[in-house]
Amino acid sequence: MTAVKRWLLPRLLASALGLGALLAAGPAAADVAIPFTRTTLPNGMTVILHENHDVPIVAVNISYDVGSRHEAKGRTGFAHLFEHLMFMGTRRVPTKAFDAWMEGAGGWNNAWTSNDRTDYYDVGPPSSLDLLLWMEADRLRDLGPLMTLEKLDAQRDVVRNERRQTSENTPYGKVELRLPELMYPVGHPYHHPVIGSHADLEAATVDDVKGFFAKYYDPANASLVVAGDFDPVRTKARVEQLFGSIPSRGAVSDPGAPGFRDTKTTLTGVVRETIEDNVELEKVVMAWQSPKHFGPGDAELDLLSTALATGKASRLYKALVYDQKLAQSVEAGQESAQLGSRFVVGVIARPGVSLDRIEAAVDKELEAIRKTPMSDDDLVRAKNLVETGFVTRLESVRERASLLNMYQAAMKDPGFAQKDLERYRSATKEGIRDTAAKYLDPNARVILRVVPAGKANEKGAVK
Repeated sequence: MTAVKRWLLPRLLASALGLGALLAAGPAAADVAIPFTRTTLPNGMTVILHENHDVPIVAVNISYDVGSRHEAKGRTGFAHLFEHLMFMGTRRVPTKAFDAWMEGAGGWNNAWTSNDRTDYYDVGPPSSLDLLLWMEADRLRDLGPLMTLEKLDAQRDVVRNERRQTSENTPYGKVELRLPELMYPVGHPYHHPVIGSHADLEAATVDDVKGFFAKYYDPANASLVVAGDFDPVRTKARVEQLFGSIPSRGAVSDPGAPGFRDTKTTLTGVVRETIEDNVELEKVVMAWQSPKHFGPGDAELDLLSTALATGKASRLYKALVYDQKLAQSVEAGQESAQLGSRFVVGVIARPGVSLDRIEAAVDKELEAIRKTPMSDDDLVRAKNLVETGFVTRLESVRERASLLNMYQAAMKDPGFAQKDLERYRSATKEGIRDTAAKYLDPNARVILRVVPAGKANEKGAVK
């Protein structure tokens, strides 16, 4: 599974839960701190333990500081490829045994890749914890050196097929492939999609893969979280025994975005493109470069996207879908990442409605946002939707483990949850207006249109 969206988007669930409980509880109700202890092994691996005996579940989460932005030119898709290769087995855990043994112990696992990092997680009953830790340590120690062409070819085909299924052959899926290339210039770490290109995946060699593993799959480049129902003393000793002896080459320095720092946006004008897809209804996607994850303005744009497009009372839904009957659906999101984010608005047009009219209607709403603070009701509603989703996520042991590792990766502070929520609580409608005025520049954005196959050259389409 490839993660390309921001973590804080459980909004459908938030909408289903409603606001009643949160509004009744009041602003002093939510202490969202996640208790933890943190240590560093001699080889540089960060170990975070979160003990909680509310439910008989344990979660193991390992985050590696390697995402698509760390890939070399001509080798895009490597980070995501490894998400699949990591399940291909070692001499002690043969191919397919990783899943089979874990499921036999009552557990399950998954993984995701983003621009910035790759995350693996295992969930099971407390009795499975030793097995989960042992198998994670085993593949970190030995999987790379034991890579073969047969294993690489098997997962290379899987990843290429995933690209076809999730992007090339999914309605509007091509947007995720093309948008990064339009948003960022050549040479920027976010210029290519996370899933990579067919050509680069085909060109990968076993030596390429072994080198990538040796560089990035290192204890000093990883953070391990154990969360849930476990004995912390015994678990700490077990982690030290299994992971502490894995040799390290040292932490990998973060390349950042050389040549692209200290700028609000690399977009100097409006970038327009129309692509064809196997769809019935036209869609327009507008995207702006926006503040990095946890940077000033990031929370404000999260709240703005909620006010714009979450629920039937949201501004874009009411204006375009309900009042003017121009759109079939609307969406908006602050898609946050470590080097910079993108604020995206997407609208699917109703049959017979031109995208010119859609664009004009969206621009009218955004211009109002840039000039006039939103209403108190809109602000309260957006804050409550975000906070409901935030608190709901904390109910899951697996999600708490994921959050601890996210905060460690982004802020070097696993205990950032309370500060994270306070960003939203302290946001003002004036601050949201000012952030929108600064970043949602109508003259510095990407406008990507998706039209039915064979329609790109018809009147109204922009080439």
